[in-house]
Amino acid sequence: MEAVTVPFFISHQGCPHTCVFCDQHAISGSLGNLPDRQQIHAAIGSWHRSAAGRPLEVAFFGGSFTALPESVQDELLTSVRPLLESGIVGSIRVSTRPDYVDDSVVRRLAALGVAVIEIGVQSMDDDVLALSGRGHDSAASEAALRCIRRQGVAAGAQLMPGLPGDTSASALRSLERVIAAGATFVRLYPVVVLHGTELARRYQAGDYRPLSLEQGIALCKQLLHKAMRAGIDVIRIGLQAADGLNSATVLAGCWHPALGQLVRSELYFDLLSHLIAPLPDGVPFRVACHPSRLSDVIGQKRQNLVRLRPSGALIVVRPDDSLLEEEVMVEYSTQCFRSDIITGLNYTISEV
Repeated sequence: MEAVTVPFFISHQGCPHTCVFCDQHAISGSLGNLPDRQQIHAAIGSWHRSAAGRPLEVAFFGGSFTALPESVQDELLTSVRPLLESGIVGSIRVSTRPDYVDDSVVRRLAALGVAVIEIGVQSMDDDVLALSGRGHDSAASEAALRCIRRQGVAAGAQLMPGLPGDTSASALRSLERVIAAGATFVRLYPVVVLHGTELARRYQAGDYRPLSLEQGIALCKQLLHKAMRAGIDVIRIGLQAADGLNSATVLAGCWHPALGQLVRSELYFDLLSHLIAPLPDGVPFRVACHPSRLSDVIGQKRQNLVRLRPSGALIVVRPDDSLLEEEVMVEYSTQCFRSDIITGLNYTISEV
């Protein structure tokens, strides 16, 4: 049963400086004030009552958790500890910078109940990191991921395709390196330019060009496929549609409230395009997929179907729970073509 995340946003707390792209307040819709014990218990209690028996995961997002004073870290985690021991909370996750992680830090967090540590890697290209004002190099990210896994804790890597100096090739290499370093899962956050940031100043001055929505989808599609082939979960694509993200805060870049679905839908479109290529033009055909993937196969506003039938061919899409989530089946006359988005597609990384 999938856990329900109880989020506490501690925006910018613990961060030694502000990166060129960053405005955690806008991203989270939160001022980032540290919650006290009473607030933590009240929030967890509220989520517990609405979770319908699903396990809870408490997450401290934003900021750099391990850069906070140890006394503050301990207070936040010990506030959750009684609920963890009672079984109301199943696990705790924190996010932080790679240069504030070592063996002693991970051991201490694990002893206090932390099961997942997410690292803001952003890129594994040192030039990109320098241009983005990260203040650490790729070796720090690699060491942090290996350290976390060595201590038996799950390690997440957050990547930001499209940073200054980034390319499709370097974004792919970044993904490959975090996988090799032992990342358990990945988040893909293509760059969004927020008003008031240094990146916004560069964009408005003509010194930086972010990925467009279409470019971001094209790149993330290839990155997602690479991760799936490696057996690594991509648990999020794109920033969440929080209250703080809207036309007043987003200046440019790759942002859409359902970006993850748009990216996954492209994989199914590419696979279906490959499967129907041998069919005569304009003939009707049927598509079957796992019930949970109907919307991805059809596409937002039925765009996949529109693109697949330029000559007006009738397409019927039906659910079939005998298929895996990654599989589709095309039926035409007495013929049947079946494949999946992991093994049935091959991408050569290309600049977008």
